[in-house]
Amino acid sequence: MVNLARHFGSAVRQQRILLRLSQEELADRAELDRSYVGRIERGEQNATLETAQKVADALGVGLDVLFAIARELATDRKN
Repeated sequence: MVNLARHFGSAVRQQRILLRLSQEELADRAELDRSYVGRIERGEQNATLETAQKVADALGVGLDVLFAIARELATDRKN
């Protein structure tokens, strides 16, 4: 079974790193706790849609973009 939380978290991490943001900077932008962002990135925490939207906004991308990246990562790991 595909671990959607893990792939979504990887997509968040990938975008955060592209923007050269620390987890703390992303958390501040999204008005979330840094440890919560870390748990999302590691796939240990399922983000609500509201939280996922906050993260996407903080990264300056659409939520659909994060889901598309997560889908690509899931496909890449299957192959």
